[in-house]
Amino acid sequence: MNIKLPELPYDIDALAPHVSARTLEYHHGKHHRAYVDKLNKAIKDTGYEQLSLESIISRSHGTTHRNVYRNAAQAWNHGFLWHSMSPTGGSAPGGRLKKMLDSSFGDLDGFTKAFKKAATGQFGSGWAWLVNDKGKLKVIATDDADTPLVLDQKPLLTLDVWEHAYYLDYQNDRGAYVDTFLKHLINWKFAASQLG
Repeated sequence: MNIKLPELPYDIDALAPHVSARTLEYHHGKHHRAYVDKLNKAIKDTGYEQLSLESIISRSHGTTHRNVYRNAAQAWNHGFLWHSMSPTGGSAPGGRLKKMLDSSFGDLDGFTKAFKKAATGQFGSGWAWLVNDKGKLKVIATDDADTPLVLDQKPLLTLDVWEHAYYLDYQNDRGAYVDTFLKHLINWKFAASQLG
């Protein structure tokens, strides 16, 4: 079974002007596709090719198959990222998710500050995440391709802070990119759906 590049859940220009069609063409069409293609090449005739993407991640993590793990994790992280953003995002969360955010961070502003700190404070390449850690919400950052899937945490939202995610639109201003995500793109409906 080959791992497939998932389609974007919206049109290529749907996130503009916050994320341009050009950025998504490169980010999804070239970077995400490259991780999927490299993963399919790396798992050929290894036994991994019969597994789901999540199983490949869990079985290759911490092994000598680092190339398999890195490309599988990046493929999964990117697929999750596309749903973490929405053309109609940025509104306040409600219901159970709001209660959990308030309990964990004090209020939405507390979450926003924690998420921005994690995203802008990540040195070099990586990801910022909102995760459910055994019933408590946390904001974490992961290096390079790492994913909360191997930390026994349930991802709710993510933001890619590798430069390829924002450089065409924001140059080296990661802070502006993170602010835009939090104000205009963050998909609270998706996050709520991940609570289970």
